[in-house]
Amino acid sequence: MDLEKTYDKIYRYVYFRIKDRTIAEDITQETFLRCINRKGNMQVFEIKYLYTVARNLCVDEYRRVKTETLPEDYEEAGAQYDNLEERLAVREAVAGLPLEDQEILLLRHVNNESMGTISSTLGISRFALYRKLKSAEEKLRAGLEAVDHEK
Repeated sequence: MDLEKTYDKIYRYVYFRIKDRTIAEDITQETFLRCINRKGNMQVFEIKYLYTVARNLCVDEYRRVKTETLPEDYEEAGAQYDNLEERLAVREAVAGLPLEDQEILLLRHVNNESMGTISSTLGISRFALYRKLKSAEEKLRAGLEAVDHEK
């Protein structure tokens, strides 16, 4: 697995949860440092382990600081959209989803993780994940249609 791509995936995941670039960078680095300390090197890591460590560090951060920060753009994640209006519509529709649905969509469609990796990371069965993913996609479609009808 490519270390740089894996780092970007973990960073996107952490940034999605934390919404602060500096803290997301710190947590991402801490995730990889913990993996190195546990496994000895980065050649024998599993993405599931990295997601689990990152998720736990995000929870620790929520407990440590309970302040609201303004979200910043993470341009690389939205680079696939040609115009700003479309990107804003997607962002608005995703923001209207429950956090669990947002997390599942991020892992599956932005980070392109396998169903096995996501189910292991979230601690649910593949069947439950499949149902939740389909439900989240339907809610997202409905949200995008609602945004289109408002125009």
